[in-house]
Amino acid sequence: MFATNASQLTRFSSVLLTGALLLTACDEKGETDPGTGGDETGTKYIIASSPIASEGVADYLLTVDDLTTGTTSTVGNGKEQDGSYRYYTTNQNRFFSMLYGQGNPGAVTTYELDEAGSLSQLSNFQSETVQAFAPVGDDILMVKVPRSGDENALWFQVDANQIEIVADGQINIVNLAANGERAHFTWLTQVGDKVFAPYMSIKGCCSDVFGTQYPDSSWIAVFSYPDMTLEKVIKDDRTSYIGRYFTNGLAVDENSDVYAFSAAVATNSGEMASTNPSAILRINSGQTEFDPSYFFDIEEATGGYSITAQNYVGNGKMLAMLAAEKAAYSVGTRLAIVDVYNQSVTWVEGQPDPASITQVTTNNLVEENTVFVGITTNEGSYVYGIDATNATATQGLKVEGGQITAIRKLTY
Repeated sequence: MFATNASQLTRFSSVLLTGALLLTACDEKGETDPGTGGDETGTKYIIASSPIASEGVADYLLTVDDLTTGTTSTVGNGKEQDGSYRYYTTNQNRFFSMLYGQGNPGAVTTYELDEAGSLSQLSNFQSETVQAFAPVGDDILMVKVPRSGDENALWFQVDANQIEIVADGQINIVNLAANGERAHFTWLTQVGDKVFAPYMSIKGCCSDVFGTQYPDSSWIAVFSYPDMTLEKVIKDDRTSYIGRYFTNGLAVDENSDVYAFSAAVATNSGEMASTNPSAILRINSGQTEFDPSYFFDIEEATGGYSITAQNYVGNGKMLAMLAAEKAAYSVGTRLAIVDVYNQSVTWVEGQPDPASITQVTTNNLVEENTVFVGITTNEGSYVYGIDATNATATQGLKVEGGQITAIRKLTY
């Protein structure tokens, strides 16, 4: 099922090495945490913001000192990205900006903070457009998932320190699904020394590419790392597929228990087809099976809402974005603190009226007990600090001239 593509590795490694030549006497920071540095002297917050003046324009990366107050702007400020769709992650105190090429080749641009705290580009190279990526150890693991045609998904490991592809291979997603459809990964998550990769089962053909004949099942492929050998597939029939397209459906707590959410938004022939509810399942630490004794029915707990995204905070609590009506791709605009230990939901007080929200970020920053989220309404785009203990939202930094798409942090 899996094979290493040596010619592809050579081709992409050579491109990455060219990009790595842009590194000039940069010291490697001995980080132990993916988001922090070893000898840092300060912190900067990186806000990706899409200008609102016109459609189809590139994000700007804005650097600020404080998320809780003040104003920043995309006008004459920040690092402009090339391409209309960019997605972001951090590892080894570096910021990775990835271009979604919509079927065309993408790109990966890497930044770090210089000694003055300014965002400095380290490399920029062309790559495959990927549909799932995540920090795993010292790497960024990326997966390109074809939705039709080719049966093989391609995976690449980018060493976050060397900024170089160190391994690649392929996964036969038709064989993985083993039901006549195709496995389409929703995201990737490191769990101990393994990679958990939830996937949708999709037809991948005709006029119903993302439709499925299996709307009431969920699957997680478990891979060893770094060789990406498939160990098993975890399956359950109490809810629908885990996560959503381009959305992380897994949260790993301090005990290494894994909580998996389903929005229950599988479709068939263009219609909502899941009959099971939006819910959260659990995989106990060290196990590769869903816990049959744990089932958190989100729709029952919220009076009919579906969970569409989450950010794990700690101590069993996550910030959840919930939707009153099910849709395959939109993010819910009502925020809640979900306690997976007590199976309770507390609505967040102080957020803007959900009906007035045009965008909520899911690529957010968690600091201690607070999640910093970008919320855009007709009144503007602001960073809100969501206190997970009190389930309260406090308006903070305003971003003028753009709408926030992601919030991250680097140190220097």
